[in-house]
Amino acid sequence: MTRHERNVEKMENRCGKAIAIAVLCLGSLLGRALAQGGELRFCLRNEPKTFDPLKVEDDASGAIRYLTGGVLVRVNRQTQALQPELALSWKVSKDGRQISFRLRRGISFSDGTAFTAEDVVYSVQQLMDPALHSPTGDAFRSGTGNVETKVTSPTQISITFPAQVAGLDRLFDGVAILSQHSPKKEMAVLGPFMVADYKPGSTVLLKRNPNYWKTDEHGRKLPYLDSIRLDIQPNRDVEMLRFKRGELDLINSLDSEYFDKLAATSPQLVHDAGASLDSEQLWFNEVAKSPIPVYKKYWFHSASFRRAISEAINRDDLSRVVFHGHAQPAVGPFSPANKFWFNARLKPQTYSPDAALTALQSEGFRLENGALKDKEGNEVVFSIITNAGNKYRERMAVLIQEDLQKIGIHVNVVTLDFPSLIERMTQSFDYEAIILGLTNVDLDPNSEMNVWLSSSENHQWNPQQKTPETPWEAEIDSLMRTQASSSDLKKRKAAFDRVQEIVVEQEPFIFLINKNALSAVSTSVHGAAPVILSPQTFWNAERLTVTAK
Repeated sequence: MTRHERNVEKMENRCGKAIAIAVLCLGSLLGRALAQGGELRFCLRNEPKTFDPLKVEDDASGAIRYLTGGVLVRVNRQTQALQPELALSWKVSKDGRQISFRLRRGISFSDGTAFTAEDVVYSVQQLMDPALHSPTGDAFRSGTGNVETKVTSPTQISITFPAQVAGLDRLFDGVAILSQHSPKKEMAVLGPFMVADYKPGSTVLLKRNPNYWKTDEHGRKLPYLDSIRLDIQPNRDVEMLRFKRGELDLINSLDSEYFDKLAATSPQLVHDAGASLDSEQLWFNEVAKSPIPVYKKYWFHSASFRRAISEAINRDDLSRVVFHGHAQPAVGPFSPANKFWFNARLKPQTYSPDAALTALQSEGFRLENGALKDKEGNEVVFSIITNAGNKYRERMAVLIQEDLQKIGIHVNVVTLDFPSLIERMTQSFDYEAIILGLTNVDLDPNSEMNVWLSSSENHQWNPQQKTPETPWEAEIDSLMRTQASSSDLKKRKAAFDRVQEIVVEQEPFIFLINKNALSAVSTSVHGAAPVILSPQTFWNAERLTVTAK
């Protein structure tokens, strides 16, 4: 080959590469252009009670706050790590009372009003105003006294609380910043979407915030979507039917039965993200003034009795039969899905009716003609109540009834309407055992102070104790206060690890299962990555795209 031919070949190769690169770039640009726009559609299962982000206490209002509210920091729902948002950086003082933020510049609310440090001051003042009764603000109320805010520069602000607030920085994930000066009040937002229309009982329409500050890695403004349409639909059968018809793009949370029905015909649409933070549990009534026989109170107060009952329950069957495999045997107060706070030294309870019976016999119980009796000759019989209409809890109660019959214990299963159940649980204390669940929306153990402190109303097995009635409850009180008053994460972790160990040792709650996080997403939605934390499917809504069907 001559030099000229070689030069021509090189030029052709270069031209070919240049054309190929140009085509790739054009394809990439076209792909991004095509991804822009569109409307995402899904359901809220209840009417939103408020559009004021500081007053949110229901799931529907919480979903709208997540999609519209701009926050200083955000818990990444996928990694569970805290990441910067309106604040570029932050620092918590050693005593856990003060947090300082360095804010981004050049950001505006949806109506064009400039975002300033004064807006953060205003939002915190509103949040902590006792007259507002903000459920979000309650998490910050660690002591009496006023919250002090100080603006040290246009982009620097410090907030000082009257007492230590454990997990202070993560709590700001739920604090949407309001505008002090916008005439639109709370409807002026800093999040990716804004409320454009609301038809009570029908629809909430969100549209893209034209002033949203984020861009993607290519410099294109977020969000990609033009709008999100939220239909208010409490009927899950209707929701599923509309999803199958293509009228909805996702279902944020599915029951296992719906999941399996959809998986049978369209497996590509369903997602099982694994064990969620939510738990289902059984507990016995240990309230001294409860109107139940003294000999039953003796059983229920015995940790050995509670542990034997726990050991006689086949949690694998509960997961397999009741939840069709979409649940995991629970280990303790926190699900293994809580990556940092779960005590990894704990293991699921082994199912062993023989060992359970042996343990009961060592406590003076005896088996006579297939019936278990205590040392006084009383037959071991008790009732489990749960809420009528919750088929999963009803089925769990029946399976537990069958499990305990194997060791001679007769269980009566009683279902009550929810208000009646709550009245018995919190007012009359006229019950023997209950199956209910805990829905956890926060990773931090501070969110469960109202469960573990013996003085709390939600200390379900024996609430509102003037002083701890057992040494182990006193130890839990001390440990929970220790972790709540420390800014040392390792110290907090060690304290709550011990709390989990005590709960597993004493079994005041017999934790049964952790339900899996189940969802459904249409193939027309791109960028979805369902997770265990709420909101499971639209946590990254600003980066979702929808193609025409």
